[in-house]
Amino acid sequence: MTIGVDDTFVPMGYRQKNGQLVGYDIDLAKAVFKTYGIKANFQTIDWSMNATELKNGTIDLIWNGFTKTPERRSKVSFSRTYLKNNQVLVSLKKDHINSLADMQGKVLGAQTGSSGSNDINKYPKLLKDRIKDHEPILYESFTNAFIDLNSGRIQGLLIDSSYADYYIAHQKHPEDFQTIRGAFPDEQFGVGMRKSDVTMKQKIDQALVKLGKNGTLKQINQKWFGDKADSPLVKNK
Repeated sequence: MTIGVDDTFVPMGYRQKNGQLVGYDIDLAKAVFKTYGIKANFQTIDWSMNATELKNGTIDLIWNGFTKTPERRSKVSFSRTYLKNNQVLVSLKKDHINSLADMQGKVLGAQTGSSGSNDINKYPKLLKDRIKDHEPILYESFTNAFIDLNSGRIQGLLIDSSYADYYIAHQKHPEDFQTIRGAFPDEQFGVGMRKSDVTMKQKIDQALVKLGKNGTLKQINQKWFGDKADSPLVKNK
């Protein structure tokens, strides 16, 4: 089973300094396939090409903080939602950006092919119409985007709250950052697969429900997000 991932998406799936691939989705995928005695293999892909890689058979699943959207549903089938998420604007406190309106004339960053970049275009009045040149700077990885944010080349970064919370918490001076929750809609993470793989969807859904009931999913949530994880499959959160 080959799973396509963006190996810079902390904490969903990323490489440590020793090259080992770790993360929330890595642990969850391994746990799901362990229930069937199947080994999960992970393939780094260009995230903006994930649906193409799936269609071409390079990978069997897209599993790396993959947000369910109508556009993506037209191309892939999704598993049950296993984690909820939202988009936040990350900035440095010294830039005094206290609302989305404060991005007027400022430079915004986002990841190519991310749900955040889709939201920028889908809801232009929230950010796109305000920012410099009315277009964000797009990055292949959030790692590079944060480098530019810290250096002042961009003043705001629209990003998944799961990544933002984890990244900021692991900075030397987390107090230097702030996040703003805009009016973008809530998001749901699911596993993407080919629409023809009906049995695979059934098996993954069954395993996710099982992990939610036996406490495994709760343990994985706690490991990576502490009490901030919001999973509809975990009872008595």
